[in-house]
This record gives sequence, structure tokens and C-alpha cells, in this order.
Amino acid sequence: MRQVCVLPLIAVSLSIASCAADSQNIANVSLVGAGATFPAPLYQRWFIAYNQQNPNVKISYQSIGSSAGVTQLINGTVDFAASDVAITHEQAAQVKRGVIALPMTAGCVVLAYNLPNLTSTLRLPREVYTDIFLGKITKWNDPRIAAANPGVNLPNLSIMVTRRADGSGTTSVLTQHLSAISPEWKSKVGSGKSVAWPRGIGAQGNEGVTAMIQQFQGAIGYVEYAYAAQNKLPMAALENKSGNYITPTPESASRTLTQVKLPDNDLIAFISDPADAQSYPIVTYTWLLIYNQYQDPVKARAMKNIVDWALTEGQKYSLELGYIPLSKQVVDKAKSTAQRIVN
Repeated sequence: MRQVCVLPLIAVSLSIASCAADSQNIANVSLVGAGATFPAPLYQRWFIAYNQQNPNVKISYQSIGSSAGVTQLINGTVDFAASDVAITHEQAAQVKRGVIALPMTAGCVVLAYNLPNLTSTLRLPREVYTDIFLGKITKWNDPRIAAANPGVNLPNLSIMVTRRADGSGTTSVLTQHLSAISPEWKSKVGSGKSVAWPRGIGAQGNEGVTAMIQQFQGAIGYVEYAYAAQNKLPMAALENKSGNYITPTPESASRTLTQVKLPDNDLIAFISDPADAQSYPIVTYTWLLIYNQYQDPVKARAMKNIVDWALTEGQKYSLELGYIPLSKQVVDKAKSTAQRIVN
């Protein structure tokens, strides 16, 4: 059995690299964050890079899922949170010190699978992968899967659906897409960080779903691209709105992001079913949630510098880990919005 890359807790010293003169004046400070597992591999790399440059600021980040991260932000038990669906207006109203949502990176949600002796990339039509999650297709050699994969020897194996057990932004992104392409899914299941799954075995975090897929032949589940890529899991080519089968890659995800228009007021937007012929269909930004007001001025300055570094130098690490670097337009908007932090 292969070893899964697990990132349940990131607790590393990180340094403020931007504005060197300013960072030298920041006293030792510790920041605590929690939330989405989706961006955790990239956050880990960022924190290591910071640590190599300046140990003054220490950050611990718990990769516990978007829902739990937002809850901790509302309760005031963390200095920042992370979420793949940002934050709702109702949730934001509960944050006493105000909240700012900043897109930090982007990536694909992929359908990874474990099928023995399958050497070609599996192609899944829209109705097929929806029906797999609905429990209407239960065997890998189902005629509808076979029709989309001519000449492929599909095994007579039961399909084991693996899904998130925790409240998850990744789940919300997938179920928004399924609701957009399937009226049946929308009416029977709907979308959200937690839904009543028609079938499937639950696992904690992107890490847990990845591990389940690795361990069980016949398994299929949804994870962020970086987890599948790092653990060498095959990923299905999904049929998009134009009828083309698109393999998840940074390039096909970037095509999708060009169709997402972030509003100037809150920098939160989604696209559930992109129309571009070469776009991968399930792509999202992921957001850092920071307070509008920090009681400690040192923490306020540290957060501003962290955000500035991540939006500039930090973007250089995105592609090697399977994430999508932000466009200059999005970076400029995020950096400007981060200046609203006060103490």
C-alpha cells in the first residue's frame, strides 16, 4: 500500500519576507489558523519558505476542513481561517471583529480512482459521474461507462464511492457543480459543505479521501488536484459543458478561471459549469479569512505582510504543487483589500 501525503497539522515557523525593513521591526509573534484541507500542501510550502528567511513570526495551521475553520473564526479562537467557499454573509455577520476574504490560490477538484490494470485515462460523461454519486451506476463495467471508453477493458468491480465526512469546501464546490448539471441531483441532494449523500463511505479531509482511494480497488472519490498528483492517483477526464473530455491540469483549470469575475466589494465568486470548450469543469479559488480588526497591532502588521508575500513571492510555488497562480488583476485586488486590516 502506498503512503498517502498527510497534512493534518502544519505547525512551522514562518517569516515575513516582503518589506524586509518592516519585518525586522516586528517582534516575535505567534499566529494560529485553521480550515480548508484543499490549500494545505501549498500553505505548508509557503510556511517553510518564510521560515528560511525570518523566524520572527510563527504560524500553526490546522488542516481540519472549511466548516470547522469558519466556526473557529466566528468563535475568535484563531487568528485566521481558510475556506474553499469563502464565507457567507450570515457567517460574516457573526464575526465580531469583521472579516476579509482574500483569494490566495486556485485549483481543480478531481475524480480520482483506483482501477487495477487500467492504463488509459478514464473518461466520464457528465450524466455518468453524477449517477455514480447518486448510486444509479454501481459497477465499473456498466455499459454507460464502457460506451465512453471504447476498447478499454473495464473490470467487473463494484464502485466504492468515497466522500468527505467533515464539513468541506471541496464538497461544496463539487455539489455546486453537480447541482448545476443535474436537476435530479439539485432536487434530491443539493449543494453545501455537508450534504446527505445517497451513497459512499466518509473520510476526514482531502487526506482521508486520498488514503481511502489508495487502499481500495474500485474506489472513486473527489479530492483537490495536488493530493491526487502527489500520490500518483489517476484522475478522470470529465465531460464539460461543450461535450469535450478534459483532463485536469493547471492549464485547463486556468482556462476556467478566466471566466470567473471577482466583484470588487468582497472578492468572492464561483463558476459551477464553465462554457469554454477547453475548460476543466470543476475549479475554484480558495480563500484566506482574516479579521478586519486585530486587537494586537503586531498581529495586524504580521498578517498584512504574510498576505503580501503569499500574493507575490508565494505564487511562484503554486504550479509545482498543482495549484493555479493568481492573475495580476486578482493579486492587485487582494493586496488592496488586505489593507483594510486595522488594529
